[in-house]
Amino acid sequence: MIGRELKLLCGNANHPLANEISYALGIDLCDAAVGRFSDGEIRVRIRETVRGADVYVIQPTCPPVNDHLMELLIMIDALRRASARKVIAVIPYYGYARQDRKHTGRVPITARLVANLLETAGADRILTMDLHVGQIQGFFNIPVDNLQADPIFASYYKKHDADGDKTIIVSPDAGGAVRARLLAERLDLPIAVLEKRRSADGSQVQVVNVIGDVSGKRAILVDDIVSSGSTLVLAANALLEHGATEVHAYCTHGVFSGNALEVLAESPLKKVVVTNTIFQEQAEKSDIVEYIPVGEHLAKTIRRIFENKSVSHLFPHY
Repeated sequence: MIGRELKLLCGNANHPLANEISYALGIDLCDAAVGRFSDGEIRVRIRETVRGADVYVIQPTCPPVNDHLMELLIMIDALRRASARKVIAVIPYYGYARQDRKHTGRVPITARLVANLLETAGADRILTMDLHVGQIQGFFNIPVDNLQADPIFASYYKKHDADGDKTIIVSPDAGGAVRARLLAERLDLPIAVLEKRRSADGSQVQVVNVIGDVSGKRAILVDDIVSSGSTLVLAANALLEHGATEVHAYCTHGVFSGNALEVLAESPLKKVVVTNTIFQEQAEKSDIVEYIPVGEHLAKTIRRIFENKSVSHLFPHY
């Protein structure tokens, strides 16, 4: 019987992460061209055979979201037509995840639409990290492995931020309390939750209550996405007003849209720790942002999926 072959393919969304995964697995990236025609249409050409192989396509759908999503869909289609045995979409950051429900009338559920597009293109499986809400897994009719970031942040804390009982983990809102509690339980630290209130039109947000005692403690805000940075700054100001000595933030995905890096640099936050599911050269140069590499974690997961071994054994779920 001919053995299966594992291959890696990447688009243009995050070459440094793809190279990390490639190095950790000891497997070269497929020779492929992902570019543009003169009219702007995406052009994909895979320059080596993938027939019968299990191909893992590494492509976070980060900004520009639509370009990177279309690249991913076209790469999947190209692999299908080239007779790949299986196509696994490795999407460390799942774009459109915040559009996961109808919060008002006449709006789409775009996270579900993206799931439909990926399945229609021919993906057999999805590997992602820290989905905005876990329920997005239910939008798919194919297996979805959603890695949590708490083991990664716990390891970082123990190496760089450990400070005994002088630290408290904080969720910036009630919806993220489960995510914050996972990290707090790993580190045996107390937890606090901020209660936010939005104006009727959703344009204004204020923190109306801090549930938990943060006085005299270093607060670590835990969230999945930092985009404009406004939520973190608002939360940091509230925590300092309630007696916190300093505020750090651990966020899985650093989108850093607009002037977010300037906003964060001028804020009272001491540092913002993010994983490299999304990579921005400008953010890497920022004094306040610190990246944690996750390529090795994804590589281990890819290896276990390929070998039909348990992923939860590697990164236990709660």
